[in-house]
Amino acid sequence: MTATPSPVAPCDLPRIIKPWQPEPQKTYILINANIIDPVTGKITEKAAVKLSGGLVKSISSTPAELDNTDPDTICIDLNGKFICPGLIDCHVHISSVPGSASLRETMELSSNLSLLRQPTVCQSMLERGFTTVRDCGGASLALKESIRDGVIPGPRLFIAGHALSQTGGHGDRRRQHDPNECCAGHVNGLGRVVDGVEQCLKYAREEIRQGSDFLKIMGGGGVASPSDQVQHLQFSNEEISAIVTVANNVGTYVTSHAYTPQAIQQAIHQGVKGIEHGNLLDEDTAKLMKERGVFLTPTLVTYATMNSPEFRGFLPSESAQKNQEVLDKGLHALSLARKAGVDICFGTDLLGPLHFAQSREFAIRSSVQTPLEILQSATITPARMLKQDRFLGQIAPGFAADLIILNANPLEDITVLDRFNKHVLATIKDGRVVASRWSQLDVETTPLAKIE
Repeated sequence: MTATPSPVAPCDLPRIIKPWQPEPQKTYILINANIIDPVTGKITEKAAVKLSGGLVKSISSTPAELDNTDPDTICIDLNGKFICPGLIDCHVHISSVPGSASLRETMELSSNLSLLRQPTVCQSMLERGFTTVRDCGGASLALKESIRDGVIPGPRLFIAGHALSQTGGHGDRRRQHDPNECCAGHVNGLGRVVDGVEQCLKYAREEIRQGSDFLKIMGGGGVASPSDQVQHLQFSNEEISAIVTVANNVGTYVTSHAYTPQAIQQAIHQGVKGIEHGNLLDEDTAKLMKERGVFLTPTLVTYATMNSPEFRGFLPSESAQKNQEVLDKGLHALSLARKAGVDICFGTDLLGPLHFAQSREFAIRSSVQTPLEILQSATITPARMLKQDRFLGQIAPGFAADLIILNANPLEDITVLDRFNKHVLATIKDGRVVASRWSQLDVETTPLAKIE
């Protein structure tokens, strides 16, 4: 007699294949909220906000006006706490992870060790209220997809792939006494070394092929690079133009690492749309940036932190001298850009063990910019640069449910965002609670697939 096979138990095949796949977002109604509008600087008091499906569904002056027929809806009384759009950091390097005390050791870390540590960097950014970041060299498509798919928690990620550098430029990590030549397109830490129009075209296309959202070039000398000076120009006009052509052809843009007026102007005249750092900016160059609609992303906190007593040994001596030069001029450049009406984004550029200082950029800028201007630099302005201004940077129907809950008003004191452990109660990204210090909201976890 033949035995009858046991019936196969029904299973959730998609979850078995991808056990990290998150459940659909919960529906939240947050009542008695003070909603911060970074566009106008106004606050809508005692409002109710409905979050569903990863989006802001509706905002109402009274909770009764919101449809609350779903018994699974979670209603939270904020009792006058503030809701702010999730913060955007436009210049990070996630692959430069903590674990080493010096820049040299940090840059020489193996790619495998770096990749395994990157989730801790991503989670710490969520804890500080950053729901979106733009990585300007080093982060991979694999990391971006892992965050998007729910494998690891992290902010929305826009990547440059590897920054493009000339031989001996800011992206060339070799020391001056190293006689070894690197081949065309050689990946060197956060950068890729390219020379000549042909290589610039090929490897700009290669970065796009590997998932870059935008392209970054090293348009001038840098603090951390061993063989150039801050005042050096790097690429030729023709090389920059070639890279810009590649970006334009796929509907994206090029941003340039540049400190001096000469490097900034060269980049702008070749069609570059973003400038990173800009510490030595002058008045005429600021006006040119405004005329051409070029975004500026200062990163003042990295120089201040590397110059602090705790991290005096982080940089080699030659880099420490360059760091002092750009540190002394950074706030003046920010003031000139503000006066000229340049679009200014929030950025930090922290490396290795310095990531902890990300939120200190708010306090540093507060001596030059108003709280509203600083908040705009971390919300609506970068959203425009990322071409996400209809989805990110505001709390409005149809926008992403990316927000932070605060117990203080950053428009009165922007440094409350620096003291995140005290004032950032919870971070919600894509309609999910991804960080919380508040008993009313628990961090959501991904259920593991159950195979019986």
